[in-house]
Amino acid sequence: MLISIKSEKQRGRYAALAIAAVVIVVGIPLWWKTTETYRAWLPFSEISELDSLQLQLSVDIEVVFSRGTLTPEQQKKFPLSHVNEKEHQVDAKTGLRYKYETRYRTATIMEEDALNQPTAAEADLSLHMLSESSCGSVVVYVIPETAALLPEDVKVYVGQRRTALLRSPPFKSSWSLKEVLSNLDVEVEQVVSTMSFSHQDIVAALSDRVRMAKVTKESMADSMRAIKSSPGYEITFSLLNPDPRSHSLHWDIEGAVQSCIQPLLNKLAPIANFSVDSQILYYAVLGVNPRFDNSVSAYTLSADSLSHVINPVEARLGSNAASSNPVLNFLLYVPDSHHSPLFIRDHSKREVPSNAFHSPRWGGIMVYNVNEMYGPEAERPVDININMAKVMGVFLAQLRLMLGVQHTHPPTGFVLQSPGSAGLADWELDRLLWSRSVENIATASTTITSLAQLLDQIGNIVINDNIAQQVSSAVTSLQSAVAELEAGNLAFALQYSREAILASERAFFDPSLLHLLYFPDDQKFAIYIPLFLPMCVPIVLSLLKIVSEAKKRRADKQAKSD
Repeated sequence: MLISIKSEKQRGRYAALAIAAVVIVVGIPLWWKTTETYRAWLPFSEISELDSLQLQLSVDIEVVFSRGTLTPEQQKKFPLSHVNEKEHQVDAKTGLRYKYETRYRTATIMEEDALNQPTAAEADLSLHMLSESSCGSVVVYVIPETAALLPEDVKVYVGQRRTALLRSPPFKSSWSLKEVLSNLDVEVEQVVSTMSFSHQDIVAALSDRVRMAKVTKESMADSMRAIKSSPGYEITFSLLNPDPRSHSLHWDIEGAVQSCIQPLLNKLAPIANFSVDSQILYYAVLGVNPRFDNSVSAYTLSADSLSHVINPVEARLGSNAASSNPVLNFLLYVPDSHHSPLFIRDHSKREVPSNAFHSPRWGGIMVYNVNEMYGPEAERPVDININMAKVMGVFLAQLRLMLGVQHTHPPTGFVLQSPGSAGLADWELDRLLWSRSVENIATASTTITSLAQLLDQIGNIVINDNIAQQVSSAVTSLQSAVAELEAGNLAFALQYSREAILASERAFFDPSLLHLLYFPDDQKFAIYIPLFLPMCVPIVLSLLKIVSEAKKRRADKQAKSD
């Protein structure tokens, strides 16, 4: 009987040990493996390097001396080159280096013929026909001090392309070539700063990384006015007719867009994709009531009231639900007969010549008065054809501001040729490309480092393969964009920076990263304790009993041996 009881206890101990062994060796590892959070590999070391951003912007400059600017002895030493570098530490984690590689040479025979054109504009076109400069480069043609190509009070003429005509400063015949170039460097630097980029423009483009105090008020105003960088934009032109019973308005918006806006959008194609649409809104009124001014016998809108105009009108504009791209709105408002004429006044109480205003990153509104186009006896509604050239001139100027084509304030003696029908000069496009490339790099690097910090701090967020691929793609594109900027390949730098910002935003806003999909630790305990506690208590008690019996047997053996 005693042997049976002992064997029964022995089997109980073995069963408890077997169950405990299965739980420890098989159950816990299996549970751990099947419930662990999947986290794909991310290049954290490369991302940490992006947190400290050191950018180098390289500009190729070519200075061409025409006949009559140098002595024969000086010309013998051409061609030659010179590299100038400037460094700026914006903050502890952001540094800038500007590398200017200048090549000096004399003009060819064909270039001399082009410089003999009667006007500077014709000379600029002829030089462009000879050779097209690469994106981001600057070519400066130095012409004799007495040349009639430029007016006497003009020192520098900047054309529509990437070339500038510089009147030679007075040189002494006894000067060496080094002295001549040193005396010319200041003016060439002014030309490059006008046609390429300025330090403040680049710092303003880094606004996502640096403090506002590092940016001048003017550069920050330009940066805040322009809409943020995006892979695409929606441009909507709206005609507001609050009084269709009195006015039957006709506007050739399609023809106006093709002739005035589309050339600009074609030049901006490397920066983003654009779609244009139009609409006519009837019985759409402004959100404020204009005041009648007896001194001018007209209604007026003060600058303080303009901020109240947009919200009521915006509610009528609608939105394109099929696109997530930012929208730029351009509204043409024709006042009703009871509030005509209507004029906009600035903060100084003076009438705005364009009779229009713009709202940063939203769009612009122009008031178009038609009261002088018909008399009081005219049959209603009156057919009115809108002068689209006048309207599109205003909208084109506003669109340039919205897209980041900044105001250029050249030094005294500089003349900037109008971009003409293209809407944008080549050097203005280059300035925009520099700013957008740096802005994209700054935004993408900030986004990807923030995402890496988030994923590192919250260990139970799933990192799937798609997110890892997007992060790796963003890091690779960022590295390529920085390298292309350093090499001076502006077009490729912009392309890689666009890819970087797209990949970084896709990774950051991936739905699988939503924190609501994951349980915090206290909720995990609340789920697992009712599941594991009833199973673990008998096993633990059995193990404790086995340990207790083993200790008792050891003590009994020790007592017998003593």
